[in-house]
Amino acid sequence: MQSRRVLVTGSSRGIGRAIALKLAEDGWSVAVHYGFDKPEAERVQKALGDRCSGIYECDLAHPRKVGDFFDAVLKDGQVDAVVNNAGVYLPIDFAKAGDAPFAANFHKTFAVNFESPVALMRVAVKHFQTIGGGKVLNVASRVGFRGESGAALYAASKAALINMTRSLAVELAPKNIQMFAVAPGWVDTAMAREGMQDRLSSILEGIPLGRMATPDDVAACAKFLLSKEAEYLSGIAIDINGASYFH
Repeated sequence: MQSRRVLVTGSSRGIGRAIALKLAEDGWSVAVHYGFDKPEAERVQKALGDRCSGIYECDLAHPRKVGDFFDAVLKDGQVDAVVNNAGVYLPIDFAKAGDAPFAANFHKTFAVNFESPVALMRVAVKHFQTIGGGKVLNVASRVGFRGESGAALYAASKAALINMTRSLAVELAPKNIQMFAVAPGWVDTAMAREGMQDRLSSILEGIPLGRMATPDDVAACAKFLLSKEAEYLSGIAIDINGASYFH
């Protein structure tokens, strides 16, 4: 039986790396994506061993590149699932920021966090329809459901991704295409550490479980959602936040 193949964006580090490794343990063949750090992607490739079906570069700040990127992945084999994990968090003061910095932040945040995932979902769904179905998992965020100072643009991009997931779950269900999302709170990754050096104690005070999530916490949920057992959950956005937020 041919191994199922999954494309995981941003899988050279952090949550994406953990998801790639966890899915490989579950029998998936993993196509690894990176934006800039090829050496890290090659380390993931080595860790995956024969479960890696290639490494692929694409700067997701440019959504127009997504079509060629996905074509390159398809040249090496069928894709049965996509994990839209790559993202950027660029804090900004909504009122104080100058017009040019605000515009740059707005365009990059939405390009990476929403426009490129949508572009990838479009090409993936077209492919899934030729093979009888497929799955998409979008990595969103807790702030897609709640407000957070300094993160208005990030929160808006993740809220858009969550609601795109829900709408497409309804639209694509008759075509045997399932859509899922996860909404992590604070996760102990390099990207998160950049914004929490001076806030760690207050961050932990707001998490009843007393710790941040690990990338493996998110990966375990991703593994379940991409399993056959979770297909009836299409459209769900699962919170991973240590009991810090409910909606």
